Amino acid sequence: MQQQMTGQQTQQPVIPQPPQVITTKDYLYLKDGMSWLLDAMKKCHHFAQEATNPEVKQALDKAGKTHQRHYQMLLKHLQNNNTQEMANVQQQMTQ
Repeated sequence: MQQQMTGQQTQQPVIPQPPQVITTKDYLYLKDGMSWLLDAMKKCHHFAQEATNPEVKQALDKAGKTHQRHYQMLLKHLQNNNTQEMANVQQQMTQ
């Protein structure tokens, strides 16, 4: 018999800070996400340049800046030396 969903799904706890180490799978997800953000940012910029309505232009600029901010935030989180951080994790596990 199949279990039926009761409408309540368990939510995972929010992690206050990203981990210092990322897996290959995490890296691939981040790479895709950053590519999408960069593409969206470029499209917003392009269409803002093409727009003749000032309100539309302003909305596209705002959306593009939001995508740029999110891209920069992810980039900042990826500035760690992953090889060194993995060595630290392995060292802590052997202690």
